[in-house]
Amino acid sequence: MGDENAMDKAKGKAKEMMGKATGDDRKKGEGRADQAKGKAKGALDDAKGQAQGMRDSLKDKGDRSS
Repeated sequence: MGDENAMDKAKGKAKEMMGKATGDDRKKGEGRADQAKGKAKGALDDAKGQAQGMRDSLKDKGDRSS
């Protein structure tokens, strides 16, 4: 998933730069939206990983107490 997030951010940055170079505000906006999409996906992936880690940690504690 990380590659997809990085791809969204890179694609967004390229669109934003193209929009700036050509004066196309719509393209700049699309680029910023793509970058935000990539960042949001990355944050979601991080949260999922942290939740999985906490779940595993709690599971390990439960196994030790038995």
